[in-house]
Amino acid sequence: MAGLPGTGKTMLARELARGTRGCVIGKDEIRAALFQPEDIEYSTLQDDFCMELMLDAARYLLAKEPARRIFLDGRSFSRSYQIDRVLNVAADLRQTWVILECICSDETARRRLEVERDQSHPAKNRSFELYCEVKQRFEPIMRHKTVISTDEALEVAVRTAMAALA
Repeated sequence: MAGLPGTGKTMLARELARGTRGCVIGKDEIRAALFQPEDIEYSTLQDDFCMELMLDAARYLLAKEPARRIFLDGRSFSRSYQIDRVLNVAADLRQTWVILECICSDETARRRLEVERDQSHPAKNRSFELYCEVKQRFEPIMRHKTVISTDEALEVAVRTAMAALA
């Protein structure tokens, strides 16, 4: 799952996992479980560390059930090395991969992120300012991908994603 903060990656990943007997492995949940609040940095180093743990969890789950769908969530994949790392692990595991890039209008992202501030999202750094910062440095994904507009109804996004997964 790729895309800027607030573009609907988590919601879509959860729906897809339900529809495919899959599993969502979330960076934000892993970080919150591992680190005390005072140790959370939201740094690239800590993000990469959490990503490696996500990949280890995926390895474990796929060793038990190779056909299981794994949805990696919580990272924008704004840098090409991040995608390359996941695809290298997928190749080592002889797993197919699909990149689903979630997009939405700036206004939709702003609205979602403002609503989340009042809720208990595990990543406490999520804001429209973060969205704009990541958007500015986002490297275009040059691999085969399916772009999904989450401005559309969730059912439409799910259908588009399921077609890509087929």
